[in-house]
Amino acid sequence: MSKTMLGFLAGAAVGALAGILLAPDKGSETRKKIATKANDIKGSVQSTVSDLVDSVKETYGNVRGHAEDLKDDATAKMNAARKDVVKDVKNSFS
Repeated sequence: MSKTMLGFLAGAAVGALAGILLAPDKGSETRKKIATKANDIKGSVQSTVSDLVDSVKETYGNVRGHAEDLKDDATAKMNAARKDVVKDVKNSFS
């Protein structure tokens, strides 16, 4: 998740809170509205964080898989080079 999205969520929270506090309601109604908005924002933040965690896990898995592929490729090339060296050494003594 980007800084822009987090800024948007923070701005929305501040705007909602300002709207509630400036509304001509009774104190109990204002507190209920604040609690409701806070729960809405909490759910939104939890969802955003969950999406971020899932994205990081997916990226980690992709990077790890790519690193394993690179390691396997390097190992195969090293083994092939070793075989070539052994073959060249044997041929030089023949």
